[in-house]
Amino acid sequence: QVQLVESGGGLVQAGGSLRLSCAASGRTFSNYAMGWFRQAPGKERESVAAINWNSGNTYYADSVKGRFTISRDNAKNTVYLQMNSLKPEDTAVYYCAAKIPRPGSEYDYWGQGTQVTVSS
Repeated sequence: QVQLVESGGGLVQAGGSLRLSCAASGRTFSNYAMGWFRQAPGKERESVAAINWNSGNTYYADSVKGRFTISRDNAKNTVYLQMNSLKPEDTAVYYCAAKIPRPGSEYDYWGQGTQVTVSS
């Protein structure tokens, strides 16, 4: 089992920045690929960013490319999402997730989410 706890959400004005953190415990953190997802009211959950175990590969949704940066510190068992130039449409509950990187694998473990609200 892996336990994930997100933090760092809040209310920010458009154009501002936030850094989300996701602290992991329970298993060897470096074994897992990590992802950030978000879900806005009335919308489906969407993938925002992902990172492999050694930070060698990252993925970003088109909507956040150039504004968000995912990173991880395996020594601290933590993955981060730096969010810059925030827009009102970034408002959502943000979740981190972990998975063992196997072909076709799904994210097995999820945090409880942290609210990000961007005011115009």
